[in-house]
Amino acid sequence: MKLFSPLNVGDLELPNRLVMAPLTRVRSGQSGVPGELVARYYAQRATLGLIVSEGTYPSHAGQGFTGQPGLVEPEQLAGWKAVTDSVHAAGGRIVAQVMHAGRVTHEATTGGYPVVAPSAIAVNGLTRTYDGKKDYPVPHALTIDELGGILDEFVLASKNAIAAGFDGVELHGANGYLLHEFLSPASNVRDDSFGGSPEKRAQFVIDVVTAVAQAIGADRVGLRISPEHNIQDALETDAADVTATYGVLLDGIASLDLAYLSVLHADPRGEFVQNLRSRFGGVFLINSGFGTITERDEALAIVHDGVADAVVVGRAAIANPDLVRRWRDDLPVNEPNPLTYYADGAEGYTDYPALAS
Repeated sequence: MKLFSPLNVGDLELPNRLVMAPLTRVRSGQSGVPGELVARYYAQRATLGLIVSEGTYPSHAGQGFTGQPGLVEPEQLAGWKAVTDSVHAAGGRIVAQVMHAGRVTHEATTGGYPVVAPSAIAVNGLTRTYDGKKDYPVPHALTIDELGGILDEFVLASKNAIAAGFDGVELHGANGYLLHEFLSPASNVRDDSFGGSPEKRAQFVIDVVTAVAQAIGADRVGLRISPEHNIQDALETDAADVTATYGVLLDGIASLDLAYLSVLHADPRGEFVQNLRSRFGGVFLINSGFGTITERDEALAIVHDGVADAVVVGRAAIANPDLVRRWRDDLPVNEPNPLTYYADGAEGYTDYPALAS
């Protein structure tokens, strides 16, 4: 079964093609320091070909969730070093997802740091903060001068991730957060060199990816995108515009020779996604299971049929620390408990049992 065969991803050799999705788990407290429980959680899943960490903020203003870990303070980096050491000791490989929340946050979450975005357009809805649920605020529209500072934050956080022992980084350009906000015409209504057309909306993402690749090496950098996902008001409903925007993006980064591109999309076999794969030209990861849980048969078929080089799985990896063994040998699986996804403590986190040897 090709799903369980090795794969070279940048400078890493993966023992199988099952990748653990970046999964928000909010177990790092208000300090953003991942502790022993976080280290145990990731180490338990070290048999997966590659682990992508939960989204980690590159600056305090970029924090999106309560309990989210960061890549900013020395204590956070020390916490992550214990995590990466634990994963490596268990034989695994782990990259840090670097995620700036953009407008999908609140000052009561960021510790008073202003909420920023490409344009001064608020997300419609409520966010959970340290002071309870609140309406999303109207964000500050970043000036061109300020964008250089945001780019520098991504670069520094990526360097910090490598210093903390991560094998690489995944830049979060999906799910309505800052980089995705630049791509979407609903969240980016700028009329300068970073908005107003597919070429201009894609430019800041290209700039960030290029700068991070130059800083830590392209073979240590992946990018995650979610075109047409239409979540958190980062709407992309015009098919022609979506095709143009993501075509420009991938043409702009293709020559960098990144470690991988990870695409979240409901139709991985469709012409649009497969065109993205061709334009990227490198290792291609698919995550099709946002709306529905990715099952074993689908994962096997995606790789066997050449739809992607590897499959990114989330909820199955939450509930089954030994997912590789269970799917390889077609053994029963644990079912995830959604009530514990965003909770505290070990329940629904480190207490899912592995099969007896």
